[in-house]
Amino acid sequence: MKKQKIASFIVFLALSIAMTGMLFTDTKEKTGETPVEVRALVLEVNNDNVYQQGVARIGAQKLKIKILKGQFKGNIVNAENAFLGQLEIDNAYEVNDKIIAAINVKDGELVSAKAIDLYRQGDEFLLFAIFVVLLLVFAGLTGLKAIFSFIASLIVLWKLLIPGLLDGKSPLLLASLVIVVLSAVIIFSVGGFTKKALSAFLGTICGLLITIVLTVIFGNRLGLLGMTQPFAQALFFSGNMELNMMHILYGSIIIGASGAAMDISMDVSASMQEVKLKKQDISFKELIKSGFNVGKAVIGTMTTTLLLAYTGGYLTLLMLFYSKESSFVRMMNLKIVAAEVMRTLIGSIGLVMVAPITAFFAALLLTGKNNKSGKKDGDLTL
Repeated sequence: MKKQKIASFIVFLALSIAMTGMLFTDTKEKTGETPVEVRALVLEVNNDNVYQQGVARIGAQKLKIKILKGQFKGNIVNAENAFLGQLEIDNAYEVNDKIIAAINVKDGELVSAKAIDLYRQGDEFLLFAIFVVLLLVFAGLTGLKAIFSFIASLIVLWKLLIPGLLDGKSPLLLASLVIVVLSAVIIFSVGGFTKKALSAFLGTICGLLITIVLTVIFGNRLGLLGMTQPFAQALFFSGNMELNMMHILYGSIIIGASGAAMDISMDVSASMQEVKLKKQDISFKELIKSGFNVGKAVIGTMTTTLLLAYTGGYLTLLMLFYSKESSFVRMMNLKIVAAEVMRTLIGSIGLVMVAPITAFFAALLLTGKNNKSGKKDGDLTL
C-alpha cells in the first residue's frame, strides 16, 4: 500500500509539472513583430506633466528605465506612462519599481518604450507556492491530487473555454461540456475511481442541469443582455461584436455555481461512505436519510458562502447605492443588480438540489448488490 501511494504521488507530481508547462506555453507563432514586453526597473521619474486631483491623475509620467530581461538586458531607455483617467487601470510609478514595459524594436534596434503595468508576477507565484506547500504538508497525496486538478482546471479554462468562446462556439454548450470535463477530472482525481466519486459526479451533473434550465428561463424573463459582467463592453467593442454576450453571461453563472456544487456533492458522498464503512448492514433508507441530514448542514452554510462571495465582488457598488440612498425598488430592478441576484439565487437553488440528488445516488451505489460482499475500500465495481 505504501509503495502504491509513493507511485501515485510521483505520477501526479509529474502530471502537475507537465501541465504547468502546458499552461505557460504560448501556442501562438513567434512572428518577431514589435512591440515586445519586457521586465524593467524604474531609474528616474519626471512628473512635470502630471496633474493630480486627490488620487486621480491626468497627463503622463516621463520615465527612465533599465531593461532587466531579454535581448536588450541592461539597456537604459526613456519610457512614457500615460494616465487614462481610469483608476482601475492607471499606475503611478516611483523609482526602483519593477514594471512591465512594451519596447518598440526597429531593424534590431531599441527605438522607444512604454510602461504597461507594475510587475506583480513574482508575488503571485509566491502566493501559489505557499498554497502548494500548505496543501502538500497538510493533505499529502490528496493535496497533490488537488494541485493536479487545480492546474488541469486552469488549462481547460484557458486553452479550451476561452478560445472556444472567442471563436463563436455556443457559450451554453461549451460551458456545459467544460463543466462535465472539469467535474470528472476534479472529482475522480481527488476521490479516485470509487463509488463515492461516481455518486458525487452524478449529483454534480444533475444539479448543474437544473442550474442551466433555470438560468435560461429566468435570464430571458429578466431581460438581461449579458453586458453587466466586468469588461464585457470592452470585449464586445474590441472587434467581438458577433459574440452572444447574454449566453456568455449564462455560461459564467453555470461555471460559477459548479465549484460549490462539486464541494457539496463530495461532502455528502464522502460522509455517506464513512457511515457505510462503520455500519456495513445499513439499509438504503437509513443511509439516504443520513445523506439528507449531512446535506442539510452543508447547504445551510454553502448558500451563505455564495451570497458573501458575490457581495464581496460588488461591495463598492452596494456602498454607492447606500451613499446615494437609492430606493429598494430602483436598486433591485437595476440590470447589474438583477444579474447578480439571478446568479446568487440560481446558484443556491442548484446547491440545494445537488445534496439530495447526490445522497440518492450514493445510497443506491453503496447499498447495491456489489456491496454485499463486505468490501470496505469503496472501490468502484460495475
